[in-house]
Amino acid sequence: MFKFLKDKIKKWTKKVHKEKAIEESEKKLKEKPKKTKTPKKGKKEDIKEIEIPLKLDSIAITGVRTPDTEKLEEIKKELEKKSPSQEQESPEKKGFFSKLKEKFSHTIISEKDFEEYSEELEMILLENNVALGVSDKIIEPLKQKIVGKEIEKQELEKEISESLKKTIEEVLIEPFNLVEEIASLKQEGKPYVILFCGINGSGKTTTLAKLAHKLKKKKLKSVLAAADTFRAAAIDQLKTHGEKLKIPVIAHEYGSDPASVGFDAIQYAKKHNIDVVLIDTAGRMYTDKNLMQEIKKIARVCKPNLKIFVGESISGNDSTEQAKAFNEAVEIDAIILSKADIDEKGGTALSVGQVTNKPIIYLGTGQEYDKLEEFNKKDFIKKLGL
Repeated sequence: MFKFLKDKIKKWTKKVHKEKAIEESEKKLKEKPKKTKTPKKGKKEDIKEIEIPLKLDSIAITGVRTPDTEKLEEIKKELEKKSPSQEQESPEKKGFFSKLKEKFSHTIISEKDFEEYSEELEMILLENNVALGVSDKIIEPLKQKIVGKEIEKQELEKEISESLKKTIEEVLIEPFNLVEEIASLKQEGKPYVILFCGINGSGKTTTLAKLAHKLKKKKLKSVLAAADTFRAAAIDQLKTHGEKLKIPVIAHEYGSDPASVGFDAIQYAKKHNIDVVLIDTAGRMYTDKNLMQEIKKIARVCKPNLKIFVGESISGNDSTEQAKAFNEAVEIDAIILSKADIDEKGGTALSVGQVTNKPIIYLGTGQEYDKLEEFNKKDFIKKLGL
């Protein structure tokens, strides 16, 4: 997920370091060089009086053009004895070098630096299925956290990565525990009604069956309502799931009123002391106003406790638009994203939750019934590879 983002952060921080180093070099070149006294010409024996740089040890003595190289080595030794050690350095000198060290070990990210970085970051987010409006909501808080802040150079990459992780965590809505929600209503002796919505091919019916399996493992009884009365073989598909899971299915004939199927399933649950009613609906294109009106009717008649939108992780911005449309139609309460096991990008999860302001509660990670994982923000961010 978020392929190349970590590498981009590394490259960008190196670039910032390089630019800052160039700036410092240019400043040094502009500074007026100090005048140095040139020693007067003297006899060979007066050579000791000449000021020789302390870094004489870095010069290859054999390369000095003088016949008396042994004499030069003696002078070098004497100078080393006379030169003050680092511990004897004056407080004035210490203060200067400590300031210099501080100047070079820290950096401040300017608006200009961040502007260049943010353009690259925005492109990476868009390439990874993050909606444009959502990418802005990730980048702006990141800017507030790092621009103008003094950061140690070796910590810059880590600081940006950590700030980005924190921002993404804030963008994602905190999921709730569905099993606990159902258990609380069970105490009142009422069935918990869940309505599933989404378009054809999103894995809605399979996701419903997976949730029924999960609830069964938690000792919660369910009934399935085949309210998709328009799609050929939709009722048979749900009945097959019911047989495999040994869970009852309420179904009418094809073409019958979907709302009445949901209503009958709720009455069945009340009569048989069943904890949860899971209502499947026809996959409808979010652009079809008539079909959207139909799901509004199901919601109005059945009064579900929870309305779940099921979308594909790999659909990117299309899933985001679908979620927005279903949210406007029936006010969804939560999101389940299918095919998360083959999603290498991760941007859809960031986008659908943010644009609807609703939490992702589960991720579908395979075809089997037990492949429905609870959504965890921290685990999700780890998978992004930041």
